[in-house]
Amino acid sequence: MQSINQNPAQPIDNLCIGNIIEVDGVTITAELEKSIKDLTRIFEGNTYYIGQFGSIVKVHFGRRILYGYVSRLRMKSDIIELQIGNKGDNDARVIEFNLFGEGEWHETSGSWQLKFERGISSFPLPLQKVYLTPTSELKQIFTSAENSIDLIKIGTYSGTGGTSCLADMNELLGKHSAILGSTGSGKSGAVTVLLKSILDKKNDFTSWHPRVVILDPHNEYSKAFKSNYKSYSTDKTGDESLKLPYWLLNLEELSNLFLGKSEFVATTQKNIVKRALLECRKLGAKAIKVDEDKISVDSPIPFSITDFVTIIKAERDKLTPSKQDSHESLLSKIESLCEDARFNFLMDNWTSGTDEISNIFKQFISNDASVHIVDLSGIPNEVAGIVSSVIARTLFNFKVWETAEERESNPILLVCEEAHRYVPNKGEAQYQAAQEAIKRIAKEGRKYGLSLMLVSQRPSELESTVLSQANSWIVLRLTNDVDREYVKGILPDSLIGLTKNLSALRKREAIFVGLAALIPSKILLNYLNEDERPKSNDISFIKGWQNDVYSDDQFIEIVNRWRLQTKK
Repeated sequence: MQSINQNPAQPIDNLCIGNIIEVDGVTITAELEKSIKDLTRIFEGNTYYIGQFGSIVKVHFGRRILYGYVSRLRMKSDIIELQIGNKGDNDARVIEFNLFGEGEWHETSGSWQLKFERGISSFPLPLQKVYLTPTSELKQIFTSAENSIDLIKIGTYSGTGGTSCLADMNELLGKHSAILGSTGSGKSGAVTVLLKSILDKKNDFTSWHPRVVILDPHNEYSKAFKSNYKSYSTDKTGDESLKLPYWLLNLEELSNLFLGKSEFVATTQKNIVKRALLECRKLGAKAIKVDEDKISVDSPIPFSITDFVTIIKAERDKLTPSKQDSHESLLSKIESLCEDARFNFLMDNWTSGTDEISNIFKQFISNDASVHIVDLSGIPNEVAGIVSSVIARTLFNFKVWETAEERESNPILLVCEEAHRYVPNKGEAQYQAAQEAIKRIAKEGRKYGLSLMLVSQRPSELESTVLSQANSWIVLRLTNDVDREYVKGILPDSLIGLTKNLSALRKREAIFVGLAALIPSKILLNYLNEDERPKSNDISFIKGWQNDVYSDDQFIEIVNRWRLQTKK
């Protein structure tokens, strides 16, 4: 930590910019000195800009110093006009800032160090002076806890000359987080920066085995990791084929798969599914030597889809032909699913007679890799909600049934890329199961060691209950007015000033706030080399249109991939 030799607790006249004229909670209004002609000050060779959004000013209050983020710079005549309706000719300038923390300087062994704390215990008074914060002092604030083993470096603080931005990993992961930003703002890059910083903690420990599961709807992340990851897909583009067998689904999910929600006879058919499912699970339990009298219809017991169909047919045959319609339509749907190659990852019949559950879980948690990427790009839309539901619910239930000691040794991070796809606020029937599963993780997961990282380009379309559970946010550029207002609504009032330039953030630049942020601030995320970045979906028309149109053979080759449901 940098130490200061002269007493920095004394106000510096050259950095004084004005006097407080109004105190409204943490929102402070100050009038700039009339002598200020240019909105800059030079101190110790550094140029300081007065009134920049997100810049930090301070107020001396006895031994303590109060710090605030600048949120607005305007003419005093504008305020007068709002109050009395007459603008007048007042040419004074007014700066507004929001207090966020306080500190006190202490001398140790001949050098000065700042003890900084989030939150405000004392409030300034009108006529107190407002000062710019020198760079040396900013570095003291931003590095006040840099030696903690809990911290990871994710970037640098804007306007501090490259001071490292550190995030508290336990707070970031243990209490849910959200990464928000418009298309092209760098959301996937931000996720990669965080995960790589987490993986790099291996240098601090003799043993380091993160458990990260990424739901990747666009097949972006496999390119970002050179090692220590595995990818699973349904279209054979991943390292391994995804296996998410039908028997892992509970009654509600199986009913959604086989019946949907629109048929008039859904209740009757659901009862058919329930009876056959319980009978089949008992057969499976007997095969894998689990007490069949203690299982339920939702127990994750493998069973044969052939037995399932046989039981339904036997029940159908006991009825008169006029009452067989519900059974027939159900059998027809199951048959079509089994014959559709797109659903092989889901409908592959269990014939081994052995318990395969550990192989299912190794797709999400294993010693072979720290990051497990589930490529959902090849999954049909009609089951996308069910698949994400099954993964989220299975991980949650697994955590619930661990002992307290097992949970301590096995925390898991679930990254939901394009989270508004799985937990939208519109309540589409196909996503209901996913909504419920991820809602439950959002509400209860932290108690069991299962954390969510929500990634979305449209925060206003995310299910509000889920997003409200996040306690740390990395917000990149947001160009949509509705999304910006939504983000402002979920952040504390004292940080609203930081969000005013969300539409003007550069690539990699973000607002970092919440429990994981040592200081809520504007940051520049770590740079990623080209081969470390997630695969971009942006296509260059200039490069593409310099090539000839496909030959007949190329057309046939591409269509055959489509026909065979494989990208290889």
